[in-house]
Amino acid sequence: MKKSFRLLSYSAAAVAVAFSLSAHAQDEETPQVADDATDVADDFANNAIIVTATRRASPLSDVPIAVSAVTAASLQNSGANDIRQLNQLAPSLLVSSTGSEANGAARIRGVGTVGDNPGLESSVAVFIDGVYRSRTGAGLTDLGEIERIEVLRGPQGTLFGRNASAGLINIVSKSPEFELGAKGEITYGNYNFWRAAASITGPVSEQVALRLDGVWSQRDGFMDLVDGTGTKIGEANDRDRYFLRGQALIEPNDDLSIRLIADYTNRDESCCAATYISTRETIPGATPGTAVDSPTTNRIVQILNAIAPNSAPMTPTPYARESYITPGRDYGSKLKDWGISGEINYDFGGAKLTSITAYRDYKSKDFGDYDYTAADILYRDPNTFRQFKTFTQELRLQGSAFEDKLDWLVGGYYANEKLTLRDNIRFGADYGKFATCRLLTASFPVSPPNGAFPYALCGIPIDGNPLTPDIGNLIAGAGLGPLTGAVTALATIPADTGDVDTRYHQKSENWALFTHNIVHITDRLDLTLGLRYTHESKDFSADINNNNATCAALQANPTLASIIAAGPGPANPAFPAVGGLLSLACLGNSSSGLNALDLNDNISDGELSGTAVLSFKPNNQTLLYASYSKGYKAGGYNLDRFELGNTGLNSLSSNPAFPYYSARSASDAPTLRFAAEKVDAFEIGMKYSTRKWSANIAAFRQEFTDFQLNTFNGTSFVVQNINGCSEALGAGGTCGNTKPGLVSQGVELELTASPIRNVRITGGMTYAEAKFAKRLVGSKDGQTPLDPALFLLPGNTNSNAPELVTTVSFAWTPEIGSSGLSALFYFDGRMTSDYNTGSDLFPEKNQDGYDVWNARVGLRGPDERWAVEFWGQNVFNQKYTQVAFNSPLQGSGSSAAVQAGALPNATQLFSAYLAEPRTYGITLRGKF
Repeated sequence: MKKSFRLLSYSAAAVAVAFSLSAHAQDEETPQVADDATDVADDFANNAIIVTATRRASPLSDVPIAVSAVTAASLQNSGANDIRQLNQLAPSLLVSSTGSEANGAARIRGVGTVGDNPGLESSVAVFIDGVYRSRTGAGLTDLGEIERIEVLRGPQGTLFGRNASAGLINIVSKSPEFELGAKGEITYGNYNFWRAAASITGPVSEQVALRLDGVWSQRDGFMDLVDGTGTKIGEANDRDRYFLRGQALIEPNDDLSIRLIADYTNRDESCCAATYISTRETIPGATPGTAVDSPTTNRIVQILNAIAPNSAPMTPTPYARESYITPGRDYGSKLKDWGISGEINYDFGGAKLTSITAYRDYKSKDFGDYDYTAADILYRDPNTFRQFKTFTQELRLQGSAFEDKLDWLVGGYYANEKLTLRDNIRFGADYGKFATCRLLTASFPVSPPNGAFPYALCGIPIDGNPLTPDIGNLIAGAGLGPLTGAVTALATIPADTGDVDTRYHQKSENWALFTHNIVHITDRLDLTLGLRYTHESKDFSADINNNNATCAALQANPTLASIIAAGPGPANPAFPAVGGLLSLACLGNSSSGLNALDLNDNISDGELSGTAVLSFKPNNQTLLYASYSKGYKAGGYNLDRFELGNTGLNSLSSNPAFPYYSARSASDAPTLRFAAEKVDAFEIGMKYSTRKWSANIAAFRQEFTDFQLNTFNGTSFVVQNINGCSEALGAGGTCGNTKPGLVSQGVELELTASPIRNVRITGGMTYAEAKFAKRLVGSKDGQTPLDPALFLLPGNTNSNAPELVTTVSFAWTPEIGSSGLSALFYFDGRMTSDYNTGSDLFPEKNQDGYDVWNARVGLRGPDERWAVEFWGQNVFNQKYTQVAFNSPLQGSGSSAAVQAGALPNATQLFSAYLAEPRTYGITLRGKF
């Protein structure tokens, strides 16, 4: 109640400030009557940003939805080449990337789809020139010449072909022009950064104009790759890419317009390296409910350093920007993304028809060291890839009726996407040693002092040989003598064991019918009604080809069978170790026993969504509105390769205590499903605009049911549909009465001012609380308990959801004398409060608040025909992480679990993908 009152207070205060500013501005300006069209049109021509967020070209101040519009000039000044730099200009937006830029994540108002899992579409949709891009990573590349970018906040579906539950990023490129012109620029910066961009446009006849854009960029890596001796052996997170886009605009007459676009993107980079941020072990403190660092070195660090000396640091120094790597396991990130589209607009006189047809082929290959340590534990080989082949067709017909009292729009949308995933994580040469040492040290409640356990034995070359007598004696001393043969098999598991050519396929078909209508009740009062029906079907199949014979042999081992049959008890001390043994030998779906499976499944779903908006203009400068929207994002399949083995195909095992013991069957495939995500959104807002300044304010509340949460637990991505529970949880963590599991509510404020000639100032503030319910379950029916890895979620804030974000930008372009020269002085900043970067909210993944500033100064010639600019991004070299995660296989638990008394100790190591450091350089620009 207190928090709701606080949010309401913030909303009321912000509205009061906005109204007082409105009243003050009206006192200073001459009041305008409703039919003063000339003056208003003049305002639009000189100052207003025109957007198409409602599929009608309108001034931003007249659009009754929460939308941020970023112009080409703002993008250029900020140095934005992809959507990630929009963070500096749109406070409600946060874009980041992790292990692969192929699957970046975007969040609006603290809500989005996170994690490198190709089975999930984003809650924040990305459109480029009207064409839906099914994964956010499509925007993490050079975009060429851009007209503007619109960030629509809240559910979308009755205006754009594809629906989105949290928001939408609409990127509009510059179209061909019927006047000859060309632009070019070249940039050089630190890290040996080079970027060249050029465009040319012009007519080939009175009816046809062409345009060609090209961008090439190259840069050294931000991360040094080091081996166990600390010697630099390479670089990662570099840049080597190019982009081409060709367009044709055909206008045979005033009624018909055809725009054809073809584009191609190529990336061949080393991405993405991570670095350790925490390697401590935590144990219970002297005071109940507390956790402290263990006085001894984390056992996982001891194991890693015994296998490969200096492969894991005792005290991490992440911003030395060094990433441990096994020599020969270099990172690779190769992308080929191309597509063609055609947009046809035909004006019938009383109605306008729009058709957008597109085909896209997106293929990304991301491989290399997967454990981020000098020990050779896990890796992806270069044959891995993910590919999306997508066909989309959108039709819209819109017009006016009843003497312009109704602006109507009806449309249809169809999409067909074929996804192929080949994800072949394999065991490295040190995996057997690492797994064996992890198994044998598990009996210690806390890490023993260095030397108390013979960690040096982990470094003995036992591959292909029986265990040494010392390790055999250790096994016998622990009462695990019957497992000697099984442990020998684990210790000698061959290098390169894993997937040979395993592929997962998903075919999606989506069609929708939608309508969006504006009823002009009076000259100043409008009612907007939108409705959409979406139908989605997905077919899943998998063809497994794996060479891990060790797992299959252990599953058939009669000794293990007898130990399991005997059950737990003092007379059977080997029983607890069998689960860990089988888990390590059969990690993920790494088993030749799966090769005969024929995995197939399909889902089909339909949903109504829509919107209703009431808007009122008390005067020509002010717009008030209130809205309700119902959003939807389709369900699908968890396509994480490890999930197929860990919690998917094993969940129906005949012995739940030992999921890797029983054989899997094709009937397990449905356990990989996750349900559609739905949201109910409420919003009130006000927009005020004059010649010199404008203000937009919105208060919102968004209630998500079946929120699709994707979490990496150190081994696999766990996907659950998060729902709240309206009553006390029942037996096993179930619930009989569910409610929305995630609620995002808050206030947004955007200001733009031009107080004097050649000065433009913008500012924004977003206060958002994106919090989970206090009691959570993992399904809408309440019968799936919350995954144990997510025990911190109830009552806490969603990951990557800072409560407070403010942005500011300042541009001054003073004229220099009467020669036509002008200068540029520009800076922008983003200030962010604390937030957690991990979906499981482990405290080790917390990111303290920070601020990032960019700056640019330059000299421009007459009509800006040439320019010289010096620029810097992250000029104060702010150090922060994009995403922190559990280092793969390297320990378990969190200090929070120890603090809660759920674990005697936590050994999990944590790594992170770092944000970019300070960059600076010079840009030369010219045009005619």
